[in-house]
Amino acid sequence: MFIAMFNGWYFFWLILSAALTAGLYFLLRNKSTKCQKIVLFSLLALGFILHFLKVYIPPYSVDEARMLRDSWFVNICGANIALFPFFFVSKNEKVKDYMFYIGVISGLLALFYPEEPIAKVDQAAEQLDIIRFYYHHWMLFCVPFLMVSFGIHKPSYKHILRAPTILLLIMLFIILNQVFQMELGFIPMTRSTDRFFDIGYKNTSYIWGPGTNDAIGNFFKIFTPKFFKTVPVGEFAGQEKYWPWFWMICPVFILVTPLSFIVASIADRKRLGADIKKLLGKKQTAANK
Repeated sequence: MFIAMFNGWYFFWLILSAALTAGLYFLLRNKSTKCQKIVLFSLLALGFILHFLKVYIPPYSVDEARMLRDSWFVNICGANIALFPFFFVSKNEKVKDYMFYIGVISGLLALFYPEEPIAKVDQAAEQLDIIRFYYHHWMLFCVPFLMVSFGIHKPSYKHILRAPTILLLIMLFIILNQVFQMELGFIPMTRSTDRFFDIGYKNTSYIWGPGTNDAIGNFFKIFTPKFFKTVPVGEFAGQEKYWPWFWMICPVFILVTPLSFIVASIADRKRLGADIKKLLGKKQTAANK
């Protein structure tokens, strides 16, 4: 899969994404803040509308079950597509910090590792959905990046814990999404005495547990305490069972926090540099006493 990924189209979409971002930056950098906000919000609004319009193109339009199921916001990027327009117009600095850190990280990861296009069974019939995929994930990166580049929002490296914290709250939103889907019949329920949900089916964002033979899920579970991997009490006490959502708490904080710091150290480098100099100066003063 990894070898097949690095073809001409892979680099075409990366170059196009970079060119569009650079083009928008140079086009808007001398415009008024109001103009910049209108353009960036329009990109987010288009992404929001496009999420629903995808039901008219393959593979959704030819599969009624998938059309109804995937119109919901069923994964982290889908939830971000739904929430980013509202975060952007919000005056809440916390959600804007999340928007910047997670938008840049998730958008870039999706562009460099485009899992959905790689997995497409019928590339020719699903070209429009490939374009949709790249627009959505380019938008998640581009809008927060330009929002900070234009000074519309000024993130602080001191607030990087907002990224994993709000991300975990978004995961609760996704869980609620999926529970509603199961109860209303959009996702088939697999219930028995020892299992509420089949984590091998529609386990978006690994909330219900790591996927079977899934490298990413198995990597996440390295950072999960054993307590969150087993049934604590009752008839099945001691058996392997990943606690929904809870098992992701440690991996999210351990992995997202340093990534957010890397992003923050670039965006907030002046304040970070000043604080480091101040800290070193205090240490030097203390050493001279």
